[in-house]
Amino acid sequence: MTRPFLFLSARPEAEAVGPEYEAVRRAMGLDAARLEHLRLDVEPLSQLVLGDFAGIVVGGSPFNVTTPEERKGAMQRRVEDDLARLAEWALAGDRHVMFTCYGIGVLTRLLGGTVGTRFGEDAAAVELALTEAGRADRLAGVLSERFDALVGHKEATEQLPGEAVLLAGSAGCPVQLYRVGEHVYATQFHPEVSTADFVARARVYRHHGYFPASELREVELRLGAASVTEPQRLLRRFVELAADPA
Repeated sequence: MTRPFLFLSARPEAEAVGPEYEAVRRAMGLDAARLEHLRLDVEPLSQLVLGDFAGIVVGGSPFNVTTPEERKGAMQRRVEDDLARLAEWALAGDRHVMFTCYGIGVLTRLLGGTVGTRFGEDAAAVELALTEAGRADRLAGVLSERFDALVGHKEATEQLPGEAVLLAGSAGCPVQLYRVGEHVYATQFHPEVSTADFVARARVYRHHGYFPASELREVELRLGAASVTEPQRLLRRFVELAADPA
């Protein structure tokens, strides 16, 4: 029997949750029956048997791992604990797991790398470039050597964990994609969204400090003028590799 995939979301904003799931599902090329969904902001990870899934994708969040611990709410602390446990499980068995955006911060910190605010990026389409390792990678290698991706984050990896292999970076954020082991990946950019998806998400998060709320119209125009399709190939390839791990 073909195992399903799992999408883990960590967004308390209900209006952003469904569209994020749908964007991930479309990019992965799966129907709803093959992509299960758990909201970590609502339910704990412990209720699932992780080995039941062929692969797991972790979505983004307005949470930041660099927020001082005393200022993190109980929900964020629980989400980060669950994601750290997921990362430990994935790394121990070198399982097919992809952490995106917020998740890369959790993984970087767990592995002893440094997460900070130096390389935050406004909501925009930016050009990324694959490294030599990225061009040779079974997953990242499906991407063009240079490609545009959608970003919007307040923090990023500043020091790559020692065991991580850098696969892609950009001028404004040197660590955009890396691999640990053979099957655990982390992206700073959003591989799932179309520009229309990202415009809709910008409207939800216009008061979250990613850009001045008064500039929403300018952000919408900037994003709407971009053409970003390449990153979604990453999720389709993730499914191919996890479904046929030989």
